[in-house]
Amino acid sequence: MGVKLRERWSEQAAWVRWTLAVYLIGFLVGTRTHVLDVARDGIHAYAMFPQVSLQVFFVSLVILDPLAIVLVGLVRREGIWLAGAVMMLDVCGNWWGNWHWLRDDPSQLLRLLPLTLFGVFVVVSARPLYGAVAGTADRSETALPSA
Repeated sequence: MGVKLRERWSEQAAWVRWTLAVYLIGFLVGTRTHVLDVARDGIHAYAMFPQVSLQVFFVSLVILDPLAIVLVGLVRREGIWLAGAVMMLDVCGNWWGNWHWLRDDPSQLLRLLPLTLFGVFVVVSARPLYGAVAGTADRSETALPSA
């Protein structure tokens, strides 16, 4: 398993490896944040949001963020799409849930800036990253086994 995983990473272009590494770092930070929030306050960690759907989604990130880490770390195409979907929902959910605070105090925008920038990075890079990873996966699947 370890050798195959090392091969999967080494056959990627440098920009792909760097992009995957940024994904991993970002989702590790997100996992840490959500796990600490839920460990501290339980399922009511996001009760400050009046929308129950947002509360449920942010608690579910305790599972979705680590799943994205595992799939991206394994250089799986599914991980790239999961990362894009999670970040799109995460950024939209944070903006929606925090909008009333942002209107009252625009300086709160600084709290959302890192998340928003990472989310934009993931969403914009997902398509080319998926294509690059799919290309290397296709080459390795069609390669003839060595004798």
